[in-house]
Amino acid sequence: MLNRRSLLIAPPALLATPALGQSDQRPSITIAVQKIVNSNTLEVLREQSNVGERVFYSSLWEGLIGRNWMGNLESVPGLATEWRRIDDRTVELDLREGVRFHNGDVMTAEDVAFTFGRERMFGGEAGGNTPLFQQIPAAGRGGREPPPEVPAVARRIWPALERVEIVNPHRVRIVNRTPDVTLEGRLARYGSDIISRRGFSEAATWLDWARKPITTGPYKVAEFRPDVSLTLVAHDEYWGGRPPLRQIRFVEVPEVSSRINGLLSGEYHFACDIPPDQIQGIERNRTFEVQGGTILNHRLTVFDKNHPTLADARVRRALTHSIDRQAIVDSLWAGRTVVPKGLQWEYYGDMFHADWSVPRFDLAEARRLLREANYRGEPIPYRLLAGYYTNQNATAQVLVEMWRAAGLNVQIQTVENWAQIFDRSTPRAIRDWSNSAPFNDPVSSLVNQHGPRGQQQQVGEWTNEEFNRLSGELETSTDRARRRAVFRRMLEIAEREDPAFTVLHQNATFTAKRRDIRWKASPAFAMDFRPGNWGA
Repeated sequence: MLNRRSLLIAPPALLATPALGQSDQRPSITIAVQKIVNSNTLEVLREQSNVGERVFYSSLWEGLIGRNWMGNLESVPGLATEWRRIDDRTVELDLREGVRFHNGDVMTAEDVAFTFGRERMFGGEAGGNTPLFQQIPAAGRGGREPPPEVPAVARRIWPALERVEIVNPHRVRIVNRTPDVTLEGRLARYGSDIISRRGFSEAATWLDWARKPITTGPYKVAEFRPDVSLTLVAHDEYWGGRPPLRQIRFVEVPEVSSRINGLLSGEYHFACDIPPDQIQGIERNRTFEVQGGTILNHRLTVFDKNHPTLADARVRRALTHSIDRQAIVDSLWAGRTVVPKGLQWEYYGDMFHADWSVPRFDLAEARRLLREANYRGEPIPYRLLAGYYTNQNATAQVLVEMWRAAGLNVQIQTVENWAQIFDRSTPRAIRDWSNSAPFNDPVSSLVNQHGPRGQQQQVGEWTNEEFNRLSGELETSTDRARRRAVFRRMLEIAEREDPAFTVLHQNATFTAKRRDIRWKASPAFAMDFRPGNWGA
């Protein structure tokens, strides 16, 4: 007899009942996520987000140079088998032969050149100050030209791309206008993934393309219902082998409790974005386990220096010194993450500054700065997109209390979407964000997110003349020692002297699943369901 308890612990079926005459016995799975994408598109140049990375990579989009999702995210051959430096401005790549797109076409150098071409990437060179997460309006997006967010992101990723030379059908050269020691990293990061020229050209509108892109990954889009679900099906001509799953369905389930209950009842096979305080409860039932840990992403608090109160750098510095980051890690994350050394990662190699640190927790210093700035308790608005990040609400409440202890009057304003976060019609001051390092150099994060083309300056929150000048030098210098010194100076400006942001902690992501599913979480938001990372 089934009772409520037996229903809650019944393991979910991994095999859907095949239709009459159907021979494909591979499993279909359902994954509960907090959010599928922010932009309601699947175009990687439009959807640069944590949630997008989860559903895109190792499933849908692929680049010439890949990342080892099951290792340390180091570069590995992808749609290119080999690559070599020709000079400081040029990388030559040998394309993998026999790669088929989701429409059956064989990938050639023409597809690669088109991917990086003006029509797909840069359109009419619009962009500039358009918020990255702005929703696509109902009107004005029906034509062939990409929305302004696309060229803005493309120029952020490829600020000096000159051309792609086709050497032969299976060899290309990426040519930059300026020297750039990070070209290989730019090729490996999201946004440099290869598309089908014919697939793009035959789409009725840009939005039609963006909601069903034709790429090379092991799964292809069957159905996309914005804000509801995304269904991917196996691409059986995948160059890397037959995909192990027949279908992957991502379902948007904003509430943590609903994701967990759905997992326990068998409605979902995976539940994502599990807060650390829920892990022990899930694993009390030996049928289930939680995988995950720290990833190459840091949680930030971001400042808008145009706000009358935050225009004084001393107030922003006081905000940074009022935060007991270790207390947040210990209380809200159960010690499962760490306070990093600012906006950098050890995999930067010799560009990493091991002696750097986030601003120290020092209430006396914070109060001194506020007195010096003549701060009188003026309200400081904190726009909160509640529940987007794991532990976001609790973190916001803790921060407000920490700031209050220093004498800062920070007031939470809960909003519904990213467009409201960036709205300029009312005063803005503080918001949440996170930054990743898509490749192992500081331009991938500090310049990409906070430099002159970065989101923070695009939306008009912060700018600094010296920082911007150094951003250009960091992007074009080939002197390793000089680049390291420039990076340190940029950290000094953006984290201490004229704070653009302050790092709270390294991010961590946790995914709950049935224990007998042989699947390994990667050290990233991305979920890998390629051949070799699935079993049941």
